[in-house]
Amino acid sequence: MIHMIEKEDPVISEEEAAQYDRQIRLWGLDAQKRLRGSRVLLAGLGGLGAEVAKNLILAGVKGITLLDHEKVSEESCRAQFLVPVTTRGQNRARASQERAQNLNPMVEVHADTDRVEDKPDEFFLQFDTVCLTGCSRDLMVRVDQLCSQHNIKVFCGDVYGYYGYMFCNLGKEHNYVEEKPKVVKRPADPSDGPEAKKAKVDPSETTVVKKTASFCTLKEALEVDWTSEKAKAGLKRTPVDYFLLHVLLKFRTDKGRDPDPQSYAEDSLLLRQIRDDVLDALAVSGDLLNDDFISFCFSEMSPVCAVVGGVLGQEIVKALSQRDAPHRNFFFFDARKGNGIVDYFGPN
Repeated sequence: MIHMIEKEDPVISEEEAAQYDRQIRLWGLDAQKRLRGSRVLLAGLGGLGAEVAKNLILAGVKGITLLDHEKVSEESCRAQFLVPVTTRGQNRARASQERAQNLNPMVEVHADTDRVEDKPDEFFLQFDTVCLTGCSRDLMVRVDQLCSQHNIKVFCGDVYGYYGYMFCNLGKEHNYVEEKPKVVKRPADPSDGPEAKKAKVDPSETTVVKKTASFCTLKEALEVDWTSEKAKAGLKRTPVDYFLLHVLLKFRTDKGRDPDPQSYAEDSLLLRQIRDDVLDALAVSGDLLNDDFISFCFSEMSPVCAVVGGVLGQEIVKALSQRDAPHRNFFFFDARKGNGIVDYFGPN
């Protein structure tokens, strides 16, 4: 039997109102209350996971569970700031807990040392949002499909060297509000010219507009049929990062890890082979992704983690608070170009 945690009616105390004063002024009390009543699961405490944890804890969620079975390594100490250098060899979630908690004592920070793959379905159903980093494609698809059936928001993200991405599935019907400049209609005056009859936009006044967005599952987003005429027509406008993601997820599936600088020569050859196989399986041209990407997808780079983690954390906050338009449904970041792209993949 599945046991769901009963949703509390969040109340903002005077202490919390003072702590979150700037945020409440920015997005309103109701949005902060929704955040304050939300529980988040964050799987993977690498460089990206640490950035996301920091952003959510400072934003003021109800509670966050840090789930990671990995040990603190030399690379962990370089890539993320929550683990002290003295914790080498210890569990990464437990090592991150103290500094994470110190960011905001009002947030419940829990550490879980289990493997995310070993968690039963019931485990994921106690959260409002699940964020997966450093996970295999099969696991992300499994958790996303499960959460979609129970109206739980799902986010996935990773950083590979200079490249990073974020995916979100907020369900078939995600409701949110957006502030728009108010359109002011002036009273008619016969002496005014045609320009005066036009509605004026007053940037100092805003009105709240209710909107709805629809999302697809990760499985649907990754299984686009590129042989269809519509897909072929849009191929030139498709960011190459989408196909790069397929390559890197396949590498993780085949090797059980990401490209490692310690085995650069071997992994470079394998990346090239996987690239050829993936593009062939997707029925797209092998010229879409040239060999340049191979040298730039090793290790987690802290600056890239900061950018992708900032966007990922922001999107989770927006989704939980139901404030502002969400990114639909991928965000790709390329540090070589210094830019990010939001694009939608999946059935319309």
